[in-house]
Amino acid sequence: MPPTPAPPVRDPKRPALWPGARVAAALMLGATLAWSGPAAAKDELVIGTTQFPSTFHPAIDSMLAKSYIHGMTRRPFTIRDAAWNLRCMICVELPTIENGRAVPETTPEGKPGIKVTFVIRPGLKWGDGIPVTSRDVVFSWEVGRHPKSGVSNHEFYRSLYRIEADDESTVTLHFDKLSYDYNAIGDAGLLPAHLEEKVFRADPDTYRTRTLYDADPANPGLHYGPYRIAEVTAGSHVVLVPNEAWNGTKPHFRRVVVRVIENTAALEANLLSGAIDMIAGELGLSVDQAIAFEKRHGAKFNVLYKPGLVYEHLEPNLDNPILKDVRVRRALLHALDRDTMVRQLFDGRQPVAHTGVNPLDWIYDPSVRTYPYDPHRAAALLAEAGWTVLRDGIRYNARGERLTLDLATTAGNRVRESVQQVLQSQWRAVGVDVRIRNQPARVFFGETVRKRTFTGLAMFAWYSAPENLPRTILHSSHIPAAANNFAGQNYAGYASAEMDSLIDAIQVELDRDKRRVLWKRLQALYAEDLPALPLFFRADAFVLPKWLSGVEPTGHQDVSTNWIENWRVAP
Repeated sequence: MPPTPAPPVRDPKRPALWPGARVAAALMLGATLAWSGPAAAKDELVIGTTQFPSTFHPAIDSMLAKSYIHGMTRRPFTIRDAAWNLRCMICVELPTIENGRAVPETTPEGKPGIKVTFVIRPGLKWGDGIPVTSRDVVFSWEVGRHPKSGVSNHEFYRSLYRIEADDESTVTLHFDKLSYDYNAIGDAGLLPAHLEEKVFRADPDTYRTRTLYDADPANPGLHYGPYRIAEVTAGSHVVLVPNEAWNGTKPHFRRVVVRVIENTAALEANLLSGAIDMIAGELGLSVDQAIAFEKRHGAKFNVLYKPGLVYEHLEPNLDNPILKDVRVRRALLHALDRDTMVRQLFDGRQPVAHTGVNPLDWIYDPSVRTYPYDPHRAAALLAEAGWTVLRDGIRYNARGERLTLDLATTAGNRVRESVQQVLQSQWRAVGVDVRIRNQPARVFFGETVRKRTFTGLAMFAWYSAPENLPRTILHSSHIPAAANNFAGQNYAGYASAEMDSLIDAIQVELDRDKRRVLWKRLQALYAEDLPALPLFFRADAFVLPKWLSGVEPTGHQDVSTNWIENWRVAP
């Protein structure tokens, strides 16, 4: 099955702050660095980010910092654009069943499958002048299928059970599943066979530690986008220059520098001093930080906010008898004034969520049931659920049990802790006693959430692609348990035969209009059952110089740098 839409992943914890001495050094560095900024020549762009990639290999370790740089040095076969539509980048035409480039077939095992034919755009070359060909695609598939190669997306390569190189520019992919996202393959981990094949063949088991993407990342032959990597200083910066072999729209800047400054205070200081020109929206300031920055310095910079597919929510443990009652879950949501919360905490930049589907997604149903702030309705629902006795402002049931719930998230996340305080206060107003039980991210995600040992509500976010099928988070077969080695991401323990059926039906429904009907019902069921309590969709905040134009935030996993050739000095 193709890798996009990818299964949702938890948002990573914020990078650790530099020690005080390094912060001070970074502040001084911002005033003294001799980067020749675009303010003078306007042909160099220096971008500040908060993370450095763990590897530059396209198929090893999924990391946003790497995707940001690859947006400049690579181009995927298919991509979701800023309007969230799927389109070709390095293919001649997006394969569809309608145009004959995708044909349903039966697999050797007798299951429904599909073959999809891609034609590589003419003239596409690696940075050393060697053409990008079907040989590269076949080799990348071989690397991906090797069990010890270290690639991250084994599921894609397992589903891709056969590949045929019809000629130098044409490949036919045979997938063992017939799914609506059959033609969304991303960049398929495309590797330069003329460079990496020798390294891989020498010892496939240790390939991930010997790849040229780490041993020689500035090798021009590793890159085929508008830019190529010219210099890497680990943990500090990456320098990119135009790729002379690129046959697309020529990029404007003669040099792009991506500088890593983990501490956001130092990041702001470097921006104000002119050491960097912009702060990456995907890996920079949080929305609250950007709002505060805009109030102080908005006259000097453009600050853009793009709500997207980072879905902040509360995951209830449905094994808890209190939360198992849907009336309690509905009451909890009615008790929250989410509109006021996002307005006061985030200046209204992060929209309230009603399900896990963003309103910008084509599958979104605007008629879906909502839970407006209504403390009287919340109180009535709690009374219906048996929580009728009030003592010192807290509800009890007829057995004398106190209405108490734990609320857990990642310790040290200031934004989430602020949200927790609001939730705790508003729930207290309707008689719910909430105890905050935060943990370090490695414990919270690695143990508590993964093994479903949280007893009440867990607050975190899912990050996904447009029209992402929530199989791993809503299908009953993905409830983590000791019996399945805690595989799956259905941490709530939600089990619904109708939801399972809808997910199964959506995956194999190729007709867009029929799929829309199924998605409508899935959202309605989600809003009825509330397997999670929606909070809001997070936004990326882009801090840009006034002179820069063409930057278009996407709000999803295909980052803005994929269109860097459109970035220009504003006229």
